Amino acid sequence: MVTQKNGAQIAIQTLKYISLLIAVFVILFPPYIIVVNSFKTKEEFLNNPTLSLPDNFLNFSNFIHAFKQADMGLAFGNTLIIIALTLILNIFLGSAFCYAVGRFDFRGKGLIVGLFLFATIIPQITTQVVNFKTIQGIGLTNNLLGPVLLYIGADIMQIYIYLQFIRNIPNELDESAMLEGASLFRIYRSIIFPLLAPATATIVILKTIAIYNDMFTPYLYLPRQEHVVVSTSLMRFFGVNSGDWQMVSSAIMIIMIPTAILYLFLQRYIFAGVTSGAVK
Repeated sequence: MVTQKNGAQIAIQTLKYISLLIAVFVILFPPYIIVVNSFKTKEEFLNNPTLSLPDNFLNFSNFIHAFKQADMGLAFGNTLIIIALTLILNIFLGSAFCYAVGRFDFRGKGLIVGLFLFATIIPQITTQVVNFKTIQGIGLTNNLLGPVLLYIGADIMQIYIYLQFIRNIPNELDESAMLEGASLFRIYRSIIFPLLAPATATIVILKTIAIYNDMFTPYLYLPRQEHVVVSTSLMRFFGVNSGDWQMVSSAIMIIMIPTAILYLFLQRYIFAGVTSGAVK
């Protein structure tokens, strides 16, 4: 009986490790393909197997050509402008909204929060025609402000994170400030918003990565060459019937560097912000 039990435990542990190995392979296989092919010359890419290692890992010519051909200097600049404007407006509107919802009771409060939840179940593809007509109607197609206007909407994750932090801030701080004659805006600006710094850091990271990786919105609203962003810059390596894949791999490596650095140094804020308020 004991032997059967030990055998079952060994089988379960074996299955766990096999599933973990499969998961590791699935996760690491695409980056491996990108890395090894980014250092290959065109002849190596065409004549050698895709999984093979490059002859020289010090071949940086692909990266230099990819940076110039995709005009990544301009792409990074446009992306930075979009991200900066979006974060400023998104954080101000989102934190102010959550301060009002989290601190005050008013008629229709539950309905407003419920509408945000309801919006998350509507497929985005069904609203693209309306969004495009709206942006086109106000003259913001082929303008960096067009995507900014679409990105500044406060999503449900942002609302959830801010509300969790605000609910953990004692109401006595607001009452003490009111006794000193502080207005509601002064309380928000001087007390509430500074205490939301961890939540704001989390939202900055999540929103930055989402905008940075989005290709559909810039491709649809910013078709001009001078409005290229990092995601749409990859399309410059593709022709009608083929693509320069070793150059694409090099460009992807360049694009991945900022997000990898951002995540490695600030990942603790992501977990702290998402899990805040889960345990009391």
